[in-house]
Amino acid sequence: MAIQFFKSISRIKWVPRWSLLRNTEPENVMEHSWEVATLAHILGCINNEIFEGTLSPDRLAVLGMYHDCSEMITGDMPTPAKYHSKAMTKAYKCLEGEAQQSLLSLLPMQIKQRVSHNILESKMSDKEQKILKAADYLAAYCKAQREIENGNAQYRDVLVGVTERLNELGLPEVGYFLNDGKGHYAINKSMCHHDKTESSMEQCVAYF
Repeated sequence: MAIQFFKSISRIKWVPRWSLLRNTEPENVMEHSWEVATLAHILGCINNEIFEGTLSPDRLAVLGMYHDCSEMITGDMPTPAKYHSKAMTKAYKCLEGEAQQSLLSLLPMQIKQRVSHNILESKMSDKEQKILKAADYLAAYCKAQREIENGNAQYRDVLVGVTERLNELGLPEVGYFLNDGKGHYAINKSMCHHDKTESSMEQCVAYF
């Protein structure tokens, strides 16, 4: 029954994020999914209105809403574990795929295929995947800024790392979102100025 699908994915509100760092503001996967959905929608609107693209902002919002629903089964695996090696990354992708299929199996056949287009990466275009990844990074970018503003220095390296990843994506939509399209964006250096010890650099690489 469809209600079983909803009951299952709604449990993501009990799944915490950022488990390897101290947090002044705890965050769960449901909160994160809302942020990613909103950010993806805004990036889609920028794609349409500023860069004359053809992406659907509404579809992007739905993709963001569902993008981590498999974590109801897998939990939020810390990035250092997820990308520790090619073998672990491959194993996690297989686990994620099985979790997604398990959730989809709870739906009636009449709507299963329709919903699968919003959950399975194989059903997304390359541009949709890239925008979704950017929205995910932007959510981390905002999270890191909030934590730093609250005096949590552990997130300085996260902010550095996620800014680098956003620049690597090279999306004009992200540039416009962060600084009205004035080129590549940079972090507030005063936020991130500190001695780069070995442990802090490892933390940066580990998360992004």
